[in-house]
Amino acid sequence: MGEKKESCCTIDYQQREEVLVLRREPFLKGPDLMQITPLKVLPSAVLCMALMALNAMAHAQSQGSWTMKAPIPTPRNEVALAAVGGKVHVIGGNVEGVSGTYHDEYDPATDRWRTRAPLPQGLDHIGAAVLNGKIYTVGGFVASTHKDGQPSVFEYDPAADAWRSLSSLKSGLGSVAVTVLDGKIHAVGGRNPAGQTVATHQVYDPATNAWSERAPLPKARDHMALVAAEGKLHAVGGRFGASNDKTDMHDIYDPATNSWTSGPPLPTGRSGLAYTLYQGLILVLGGELAPNTFVENEAYDPKTKSWRTLAPMPGGRHGTAAATTGGHVYIAAGSLKPGSGQITDQLIVFTLP
Repeated sequence: MGEKKESCCTIDYQQREEVLVLRREPFLKGPDLMQITPLKVLPSAVLCMALMALNAMAHAQSQGSWTMKAPIPTPRNEVALAAVGGKVHVIGGNVEGVSGTYHDEYDPATDRWRTRAPLPQGLDHIGAAVLNGKIYTVGGFVASTHKDGQPSVFEYDPAADAWRSLSSLKSGLGSVAVTVLDGKIHAVGGRNPAGQTVATHQVYDPATNAWSERAPLPKARDHMALVAAEGKLHAVGGRFGASNDKTDMHDIYDPATNSWTSGPPLPTGRSGLAYTLYQGLILVLGGELAPNTFVENEAYDPKTKSWRTLAPMPGGRHGTAAATTGGHVYIAAGSLKPGSGQITDQLIVFTLP
């Protein structure tokens, strides 16, 4: 029959090769420590299959794993997440077309939720970031119509369980992407009160309680990811207009030159994303494109300038958000179907080895 090559070994079907598997004797001491004895003789084909299974298992482990934790008390979608002090906060959101002042805190140590001080204004599609131990929320819609974007900016102090209003945006925005870079809060893209996507790039300085302008996005969009890594901003995915007008764009902002350049595109173009920085990787999770939602979990490594695929979420979703704390990524609430379809109370947790 001749010789057939396999991925991990060569099998000669005319004269089957036997492989001697050896083991270390556990009770030997002194000069006999390295003595080995035969354990079993296996056909090379069997050993090859075992090695392939081990390789597959190792590959799966390298992609990470998901677990499910205690559900959030109030199911809702279009929420913001933030992690501070080892706790995960789920803020705002929408239930049956009505934006709320919801604010729940999850403690990973006890797997329990508790209610915290309500958001001063009922909002969904909020941008959120953490800076100096406090949570900042930026903009939001008063209802999930993608209109009536708000200029509101709030700061939450977990120690006092209290909110305060800060200097407002220059104009209202909803579904704006927000992150922290060099001690300042960057708010990029979003939709104005008329429901039009914008390319604006505004920066808040907590030392002066004031906003300033930076170079705008190359192309207006919202519902995108925005993550700071290696001293730069990465704006990934999103939509230009309607929910089916998605993109795989990846724009990188350099504060040293106040300019944007193009990066490797998102492998699976989508919008309505959850995003976070985890183990030095930019994670982009979920999203929607009717009639489906995305399970994709794709990670960009700014050091190698490349994307990799991680373990998919246990069910597609959008209208959620992500936060990292204690070596894990937390994703709460959202919709399992496009739009406001099948709102969920699930809290799922992703971990890389």
